[in-house]
Amino acid sequence: MSNGKTSRILQFIAPDERRQFGIETPFQRLAWQMQDILGDGGILKEVVHAGEGPPVPKHASVSIHFSGFIEYSDAPFETTNHLKFPRMMKLGRDVTLYGLELGLLTMKKGEFSRFLFKPKYAYGDLGCPPHIPPLATVLYEVQVLDFLDSAQVDEFMDLSMEEQNNVPLSTFLNVLDTQRSFGNLCFNKKRYEDARERYKQAVTLLQNREPVDEEEKKCLEEIKLPFLLNLSLTYLKLEKPQKALCYGQKVLDISPQNTKALFRCGQACLEMNDYEKAQDYLTLAQANKPFDPDINTLLRKLALCYKDYLDKEREMCSKMFSGFKGIEK
Repeated sequence: MSNGKTSRILQFIAPDERRQFGIETPFQRLAWQMQDILGDGGILKEVVHAGEGPPVPKHASVSIHFSGFIEYSDAPFETTNHLKFPRMMKLGRDVTLYGLELGLLTMKKGEFSRFLFKPKYAYGDLGCPPHIPPLATVLYEVQVLDFLDSAQVDEFMDLSMEEQNNVPLSTFLNVLDTQRSFGNLCFNKKRYEDARERYKQAVTLLQNREPVDEEEKKCLEEIKLPFLLNLSLTYLKLEKPQKALCYGQKVLDISPQNTKALFRCGQACLEMNDYEKAQDYLTLAQANKPFDPDINTLLRKLALCYKDYLDKEREMCSKMFSGFKGIEK
């Protein structure tokens, strides 16, 4: 973007007047190398770095980096580049710029593209004072980090509880799988509160589902395990070990020898300084997997913490008794 005095003056000259004097603006020069994706000249696109896989579906939730510019401005009027992990945004709800939503539907995972949005696909006749002038064409630089098709989940959540129970098991399992993918995506981006909500929502759906027979009941119980384990780990990340222990114990109620659950419970107890219970859980976990490095590392940490605790107790007692001896003299 140009930033000289002439460029700053040009931004106050109407586009028609510029064309009259044969002045080509930066956006006009950029437009020559872009594709008209709608056929009406309203949205122009240039792919800077191609993505992979299918394009973003209509009802997806997307994680994107974007920056918006007005002409003759070097600084964006809005950007997500300061965020390490931008939040997931639902198309049709969280993405409010019409042109951006239509542009995203042409993009693939990993793609980085530039778009020019004419006023009717951007901020309209009035603009958005004080940053966007009236009738402004805007430039957006967009990178798709990830997306998930949430249409099936959205449709399912709009059903009544009775209707949810009547959907085929395969559909129900697809909904749960999408919820787990959402939760894992949020967790990996350290959005632990969002991850927790996705996992808890899935557990609630599983609890509300009425199995048709014992076989389906057993299937649903097994499917519940990873969600409970994920909740236990998420609560550890949220520094709520009591909750983490609670969900770990729920797993053990279903699967008493589950090594991951024993490990999570051991972690939670260690965080709460309950060294004896931590020892019990971790010893059982180690019996299942004697050479697991995570279990053995945590047992060593437990031993050091417990030794430190005993040393402090001895030191405190020693000071107390030395005080009593001074009084006796």
